[in-house]
Amino acid sequence: MSVQATTEDTANVLDIIKQIISILLVVAGMAAFYYFPEILLLYRVLALVVIVASAIGLFFTTAAGQNIWVFMLEAKLEVRKVVWPTREETIRTTLLVFGMVFLVGLGLWLLDMFLFWGIRLLTEQG
Repeated sequence: MSVQATTEDTANVLDIIKQIISILLVVAGMAAFYYFPEILLLYRVLALVVIVASAIGLFFTTAAGQNIWVFMLEAKLEVRKVVWPTREETIRTTLLVFGMVFLVGLGLWLLDMFLFWGIRLLTEQG
């Protein structure tokens, strides 16, 4: 029982260390990007991309990273199950939204004009 707990504790500690190293890699990469402005921008961007990719790769070796990876794969499968609307349905819905926005805008404009007229009458400015 104690051997299993020690193994899990070691894995948790290693995961935390990997996560901290991932964060430090990204921070160090960003600091280096701004610390060396004399180096050509292309090289700094490429170095930052490599560092961030390495940090992400290291993070995905942790238990939290594996959970996120599994979640992304499951989300990809769920997107495939979605029944997307046809072109006609999309056009019809878009036109309906535009029409409703126009009608609500017109109604609010008329309400504003009516209230403005009423305020002018009440304050005797008109």
